[in-house]
Amino acid sequence: MNNWVRLHEQDHVVIALQPFAKGDKLTLENGAMLELQDAVPKGHKVLTSVVRKGEHVLKFGYSIGVAKEDLMPGSWVHTHNMGTGLKGFLDYSFEPTAAEQIKAPSLDAGRTFQGFIRENGDVGIRNEIWIINTVGCINKTCEIVARKANARYEGRVDGVYHFAHPFGCSQLGDDLVHTQKLLASLANHPNAAGVLVIGLGCENNQIDAFKRAIGEHSPERVKFLKSQDAEDEIEDALELVEELVGYAERFKREPVPVSKLKLGLKCGGSDGLSGITANPLVGAVSDRLIAAGGTAILTEVPEMFGAETILMSRAADEQVFHKIVHLINDFKQYFIKHDQEIYENPSPGNKDGGISTLEEKSLGCTQKGGHAIVRDVVPYGERITSSGLNLLEAPGNDLVSVTALSAGGAHIVLFTTGRGTPFGGPVPTVKIATNSELAGRKKNWIDFNAGQLLENKSMEMLTAELWEQLISLASGESQTNNERNGFKEIAIFKDGVIL
Repeated sequence: MNNWVRLHEQDHVVIALQPFAKGDKLTLENGAMLELQDAVPKGHKVLTSVVRKGEHVLKFGYSIGVAKEDLMPGSWVHTHNMGTGLKGFLDYSFEPTAAEQIKAPSLDAGRTFQGFIRENGDVGIRNEIWIINTVGCINKTCEIVARKANARYEGRVDGVYHFAHPFGCSQLGDDLVHTQKLLASLANHPNAAGVLVIGLGCENNQIDAFKRAIGEHSPERVKFLKSQDAEDEIEDALELVEELVGYAERFKREPVPVSKLKLGLKCGGSDGLSGITANPLVGAVSDRLIAAGGTAILTEVPEMFGAETILMSRAADEQVFHKIVHLINDFKQYFIKHDQEIYENPSPGNKDGGISTLEEKSLGCTQKGGHAIVRDVVPYGERITSSGLNLLEAPGNDLVSVTALSAGGAHIVLFTTGRGTPFGGPVPTVKIATNSELAGRKKNWIDFNAGQLLENKSMEMLTAELWEQLISLASGESQTNNERNGFKEIAIFKDGVIL
């Protein structure tokens, strides 16, 4: 195995696959020896050709930033000597180069998984009961109900879950609407066979208004309880859960085409290997699902900055192109409204892992979307309606974006990470490590090791392995670590006034 990798023939840098000391020597592709001028951590970048101050540094075949000083071969390239090359708003023009892709016969024509077909035709991969509170004041009430119901109905459904949040009271305008939309989309998720909505009674997010946000629904599947009107809200809630469990038991697993599957695509804390291992692997699985008629959802809009033109070039048509432009520019305006730098550097964890600039992270991040045509762009809190690759409005924050992906309809979220996290969303959250060290050290967090791409596994082999793991997961034959550990949480995006 080589101890470095170059991702594109035009790149000025190679990525270290092991830690190097100052004075170590690398043998490059042409047999030339390169002596390191600095110590370089694993996953970080080593310069292999001269880059002058103000010139762009290339990785992935694209600019990842601008040199702050003259850089010599053998230098460690990071935040101390390279900065972002991104500035302000850009002008974009539609160029219809992403003509309809030629579709090869799918490897998975006729492939099925064992899912639950709901009365409205939606498909779920879990048969759970979800408790959704309209307001944060009753988080503990709902938590008690979920705990008692799980003990009482264990084995009859796949679990009874409550997702705590602090909002719904004193929110105004669009902020309240966004909370209602997000929670309503969760209430409509087909992994929930039954939903109990619990309100308090005096909150802004009143149950009657929330019913309208949910839209048409079966009274057998969605039930409501106003705590202030109940003498014993916990016992009343448990009685309603019992009715929902009885309803859920009508559904049995049956063969469902893989084209019904929806995958959410998410980056956690990245390292220098994210754009080499885990993200391209997820992109390959996304392409495979879309080839079979399925759906993939890409979000984290700020982590598209610097790579947005790649997605724009794959817009299905001019209307979708303009939706992508608005998605990018609206999020830039959101930063400006709060007096924040649009192109803020990556997080401390990202920097420790070898990511130096936002465009470097973005170029790695967008690889999760594979090579498919972008079919639609969907606002925050709303559900996906188009098959194929969709872009969803949400920030990069792990909890907020995974919640948005779940509300959008993702059955499973593929969550790549070079740093590790125990977090899981409302739906099975597959933690995919970028490196084998993390996968070996955090077995109770990590579900799949993409670091094998740098060892003895090819992309084709690992794509097939992850694909089969997802089919098993969707069929209920296995669980993710977040499910086994009971880590199922939500977070709601807030951008408004609270009274």
